Amino acid sequence: MAKHLRIHGIVQGVGYRAGFDAQARALGLSGWVRNRRDGSVEAMIRGNDASVQQLIAWAHHGPAMAHVDHVDVRESDDRQIGADSFAIRPTK
Repeated sequence: MAKHLRIHGIVQGVGYRAGFDAQARALGLSGWVRNRRDGSVEAMIRGNDASVQQLIAWAHHGPAMAHVDHVDVRESDDRQIGADSFAIRPTK
């Protein structure tokens, strides 16, 4: 299963990407996460259904300092994800 997420709210400067990265790695997912210039966070994730759903559930609240307004989740072409690891990418 592969998903594309856009997380909106107070999600930059609060450890959101680092927390997302840690959660994804703990769940054995591959993909990436990055800040967007519009203030949102974007992520592509791939893995088994249960682990992907767990990370999506975490994305709705994030770390303690974050305030998530909403999370857009779309199906994704997993060829856009790349390697079988997880990474924090530069802001786009």
